[in-house]
Amino acid sequence: MTLIAMLLGAGVAAGILLIVSGLTPTEPPAHTARWRLSRPDTIRVAGALAAAAAAGLLTRWPVGALLTGAATWLLPRVMGGDRAHKRAMARTDAVASFCEMLRDNLAAAAGLEQAVLAAADVAPQPIAAEVRLLAADLRSGLRLPDALARFRTTMNDPIADLVVAALYQAAHRQASRLTDLLTTLADIARRATTVRLRVVAARARVRTSARVITVTTLAMAVALAILNRDYLTPYSTLLGQLILL
Repeated sequence: MTLIAMLLGAGVAAGILLIVSGLTPTEPPAHTARWRLSRPDTIRVAGALAAAAAAGLLTRWPVGALLTGAATWLLPRVMGGDRAHKRAMARTDAVASFCEMLRDNLAAAAGLEQAVLAAADVAPQPIAAEVRLLAADLRSGLRLPDALARFRTTMNDPIADLVVAALYQAAHRQASRLTDLLTTLADIARRATTVRLRVVAARARVRTSARVITVTTLAMAVALAILNRDYLTPYSTLLGQLILL
């Protein structure tokens, strides 16, 4: 029975880790060779270590300290909103607006480089930094294809890749129907935003259920620790720590 209890505990722990991993938003990998913690992550690491130390001192449970530190690190992402998905949605919508700006500038008989430079002054906020960098490259004398290649790397977005491909072909072949193509790409970006909205709505129901389960479980654990410590006494043994883990 002890072995079965340990296996069941390990299975439950693995299941919880998989659920948390699936619900935690992820961002595309950055194009950098070095890894370092951002300031918010540094604060979260410090908070997790402090919480783990406090739990270890209060409970004298090594596993309790480990679980408290892990919970402090993971819970803000699980309990918070899907910020990464919303940020990606805002960028996709901004790419659509950028396409429409380029189309309107080209329709006013501007050249391709002039259209990009004009759009950079009023670029949508989610991609304003990338578009201004593209314009700065052009003003510094960089050829349009090379500037577009750098813009594509900086954006790191599949919809933006389509826009760059269209502009790249226009720069090389002087495409006569670029304005129509930009209109089509703007429509594609808008549809992608609509799909992302549906995904966010579907995720919201799952995340709400996860929040309810998490809060209920934590409230029960805290209530037992405060109101009925004798019930948790068996966990103070080595076997109890293994089962808790």
